[in-house]
Amino acid sequence: MSDLNQLESQTLEAIANAADEAALEGVRLSALGKKGAISALLATLGKMSPDERKTAGAAINALKDKVGEALAGRRAVLKDAALETRLASETLDVTLPVRESPIETGRIHPISQVMDELTAIFADMGFSIAEGPDVESDDYNFTKLNFPAGHPAREMHDTFFFNPDEAGDRKLLRTHTSPVQVRTMLNVKPPIRVICPGRTYRCDSDQTHTPMFHQVEGLVIDKSANLGHLKWILEEFCKAFFEVPNVKMRFRPSFFPFTEPSMEVDIQCRRSGGEIRFGEGEDWLEILGCGMVHANVLRNCGVDPDEYQGFAWGMGIDRIAMLKYGMPDLRAFFEADVRWLSHYGFRPLDLPTLAGGLSG
Repeated sequence: MSDLNQLESQTLEAIANAADEAALEGVRLSALGKKGAISALLATLGKMSPDERKTAGAAINALKDKVGEALAGRRAVLKDAALETRLASETLDVTLPVRESPIETGRIHPISQVMDELTAIFADMGFSIAEGPDVESDDYNFTKLNFPAGHPAREMHDTFFFNPDEAGDRKLLRTHTSPVQVRTMLNVKPPIRVICPGRTYRCDSDQTHTPMFHQVEGLVIDKSANLGHLKWILEEFCKAFFEVPNVKMRFRPSFFPFTEPSMEVDIQCRRSGGEIRFGEGEDWLEILGCGMVHANVLRNCGVDPDEYQGFAWGMGIDRIAMLKYGMPDLRAFFEADVRWLSHYGFRPLDLPTLAGGLSG
């Protein structure tokens, strides 16, 4: 009996210490297999007397049942552990990270931002916004602006013309926003103080020119409007837009059919390491054209040049955006590259204000 107790103790200990199902199967074979220890004891029952067989058989069968239960229990534990291990090793994370909200990922295009900046600056000076169609007549785009038919200045504008209509007139994509000035003078009685931002079109394409670009023009018509007023407006605009305390400007004589006298304006700057800083340095950079509105333009638009006079100016929005924010290639403005927009774009709530700073 002591041998039976010892066998039971050893077998149950081996079952409890089995590290995996293969080791447990080895313990089962050593105890219950054909040549196992318990099977060997059962084989000896035939040589015993009936009384011995009855006592020994009950004890051996009880051991066999206990070992069988222990094997089944340990097998269940090992199967559960093996399943957990497999699940842990084969687990795939099918969840997605939390996406940023549109307010975090969305970006305002630099052109839209600069238009908002222009609006904020000129609105503070009392200007309103005027807009007009992109498709214009030759009369509004050229003739009323003192471009007579065949005038060589028309060659300065590489114009997109449409096919002639039944009357022989050809519409065109406006080459500047000056037709908006014409429409304003034809429909609004002076005094007039407007800016005209919008898309314009010319047959040109390189690093600093695109077939479609953006301009903003300004127009002031009044009885006392003069070049002193124009100079002050442009100086205040440049200080506010480029966010510098002082600027030096240089006005050079030029020619535009719709202004007389006409001038091109340079702003003082310093070029260093591919960067341009305004309000300092010894260099100059042309940024816009301007002048007093030609008497013929006033007359063509129904304004008496003997009673009213005015001044106008125009600049490329894309160009001043490149200068302010350090963008090297104009073509990237129109390529819809999300990476470019993510880098140069503005957060949706960074609204430009004169008090809070235009560029955030």
